[in-house]
Amino acid sequence: MIPKSGPRFSDKIMLRQRTIVMMIRTLLTATLIAAAPLAALAQSVGTAPAAPVLRANVTVTSDIVRIGDMIDNAGDAAAIAIYRAPDLGTTGSLPTAQVLAALRAHQVIGVDTKDLREVSVTRLARTVEAKEIERSIAAALEHRNGLGDAKDIELTFDRGVQTLQLDAASAGALRPVAVHFDPRGGRFDVAFEIANTAGSAPTRLRFTGTAVETVEAVVLMRAIDRNEIIKASDVAVERRPRMEVGRDVAVSAQVIGMQARRQLRLGQALRQSDLGKPDLVQRDQAVTIVYHAAGITLTIRGKALENGTEGDVVNVMNLQSKRTFSGTVSGRNQVLVSAPAPVATANLPAPVAVAANTALSDPRKAESR
Repeated sequence: MIPKSGPRFSDKIMLRQRTIVMMIRTLLTATLIAAAPLAALAQSVGTAPAAPVLRANVTVTSDIVRIGDMIDNAGDAAAIAIYRAPDLGTTGSLPTAQVLAALRAHQVIGVDTKDLREVSVTRLARTVEAKEIERSIAAALEHRNGLGDAKDIELTFDRGVQTLQLDAASAGALRPVAVHFDPRGGRFDVAFEIANTAGSAPTRLRFTGTAVETVEAVVLMRAIDRNEIIKASDVAVERRPRMEVGRDVAVSAQVIGMQARRQLRLGQALRQSDLGKPDLVQRDQAVTIVYHAAGITLTIRGKALENGTEGDVVNVMNLQSKRTFSGTVSGRNQVLVSAPAPVATANLPAPVAVAANTALSDPRKAESR
């Protein structure tokens, strides 16, 4: 007997096909799910961070050394501080083993040391030379309360000024913010500020001491007697306080060949009033008297009775006649005497004529006649 109901043969075939399709889809999904971690792993392997590498030379600007200063590829540990930096402007060294131990303490391992035995660490700084400080103070005091040009100001510090090492971020100029000078005692008090490029407070510097204006002066290297002639070997040029030499300080070009008007001491700074033109004629010394008269020139021996420089009128004595007269100093031991010029008569009034007739000159005699 044929049953009245039940799946037909064709339905069974279709059901089996659908089952196979579902199994294939399930297998593909499982395969994709299993492959995803492998792809992710492959991707992570391709972008793995580079190994940390030790640096041979390290430069820092702050007072601490961080892991990121010591090695490349430090990652998240770069900001961790591990050492104090050397003093400003100096360099120190660290053994490689000591550096590796400090890194391991912060879980930084596998560092490529490049076979380095030590690491050099330099702390950068801004160097301010002592001369720069002096120039800045002199510029701040220039023409203040009677002082002259900055180049002529001489400074003496209460504490010896030295070259300074400042933080590298202190890159600004020395800007004077407070300048005081007392001309009575020569005291100065100057404060500077230096701007900080890192945004920190400016660096402040203060200096105190004395300031004097100086000039180039000619100073004697030996004592000089009165009337002695100054030679080049007798003097040297030095800077002296202006108050010491006054306003009539002599310059070297005016000194050589001049004659001392008074006795001068060793080390004295010369003034113009100390010197004069050299005497070409000395008192009681023999001189040549040159006499000019009516186209005739005579020379005779004489003696000077006083000192005189070129152009001075001095008294001299003729040694033969013992007569004394005046002449003009015209050279070394030479006096020029000229004959007096004749008195001009052309413009003088004519003399009054005297009448030959005595009657005209005496009326009383004319009457008696």
